[in-house]
Amino acid sequence: MRLAAKLENLSKDYVLGAETVHALCDVSIDIPEGDYIAIMGPSGSGKSTLLNLLGCLDRPTSGRFFLGGDDVSKMDDRQLSNIRASRLGFVFQSYNLVPQLTVMENIELPLYYRGGMTREDRDRCRELAEMVGLGDRLRHRPAELSGGQQQRVAVARSLANDPQFILADEPTGNLDSVTTEEILALLDRMNDEGRTIILVTHEAEVAAHTRRVIRFKDGRIQSDVIS
Repeated sequence: MRLAAKLENLSKDYVLGAETVHALCDVSIDIPEGDYIAIMGPSGSGKSTLLNLLGCLDRPTSGRFFLGGDDVSKMDDRQLSNIRASRLGFVFQSYNLVPQLTVMENIELPLYYRGGMTREDRDRCRELAEMVGLGDRLRHRPAELSGGQQQRVAVARSLANDPQFILADEPTGNLDSVTTEEILALLDRMNDEGRTIILVTHEAEVAAHTRRVIRFKDGRIQSDVIS
């Protein structure tokens, strides 16, 4: 079994004045390639902290984090930036689109951070726009799109750098039930194609699309259930 990621005794503390908050405490998880995981738990349980560490947006206080066999827990900012640009895709609840850019330009954005774009890259981004049903909206800006369409752009953008690891933070939190199912169908398809997906959600209906549910409480794993 090849692992997409491995967490060993991972902990994260935040110092707030005289108080230390233990956001994650001694967390160990093996994530096989192609896994589809929902992270659940009450507010303050450590879900977002875990996603930030998995996304190389933060470093652990202690423990080790391996991504595709590489220990990223000790990497510097430049190395973490390279990992994010080349190996990870992100989908956020608030979409995080750049309002001044068109649909096409938003999808292409990760490739600029990677260091440039080829004709093949541009063709791929156009294909991604078609895949999420926005091939006729390439010149539109986010304000001209519905919430569901904006999240479709975000899903396409997450695939622009052809990552094997997708991280989604409440990807359907702002959407109605019909659009939620459409976005989940896109995530399901990405997983069927072999990509590892970890999503944070409060909704059991969303978690039901995954094959594994890890519940957190007070910074610790409460349960890890494979369906």
